[in-house]
Amino acid sequence: MKIVIIDYGAGNIQSIMFAIKRLGYKAILSHDAEEIQGADKIIFPGVGEASSAMEKLKDTGLDKVIPTLEQPVLGICLGMQLMCNSSEEGNTTGLGIFDLDVVRFSNKVKVPQIGWNQISDLKSDLFTNVPEKSYIYLVHSFYAPIGKETIATSEYDVTYSAALRKNNFYGVQFHPEKSSDVGSGILQNFLNL
Repeated sequence: MKIVIIDYGAGNIQSIMFAIKRLGYKAILSHDAEEIQGADKIIFPGVGEASSAMEKLKDTGLDKVIPTLEQPVLGICLGMQLMCNSSEEGNTTGLGIFDLDVVRFSNKVKVPQIGWNQISDLKSDLFTNVPEKSYIYLVHSFYAPIGKETIATSEYDVTYSAALRKNNFYGVQFHPEKSSDVGSGILQNFLNL
């Protein structure tokens, strides 16, 4: 199985590579459109700020490539947010895969939300054998609201989308590569799709 992690300079790539390796697979890091299009599974990571990350995608032309992919794609954290229509972070236009607009948590709570939180309302084969109320690890100041593509929720200030799915595109707000056995199980489920 050919697993490609999209390399666009925004992501904690090493921890994802190690997580894939622990599952017994090898991942390739690439920003080459042909290599990405030829993959069996694609991981779209992201740590950082939305508008500068989007600029990097545009510089490489990957903003045009990603929405056309037909194999399973998993967006992680900022990767998921960039797959939405827009983000309040830097007033950024996203890739428009998920029909949601990413917004900032209110001033009533400490941001970023850092640490362990529970996921609920689990739908989709991404969560096969993952119990309701499992704990996952998050670091984020912005979130995608609940929408028709929501396949898991979490709560912090509001109930928000912890995971999204549209066709072959999946997104998780949390970091499966840092979410212990639950995260490993979710990554394995993605690779099994």
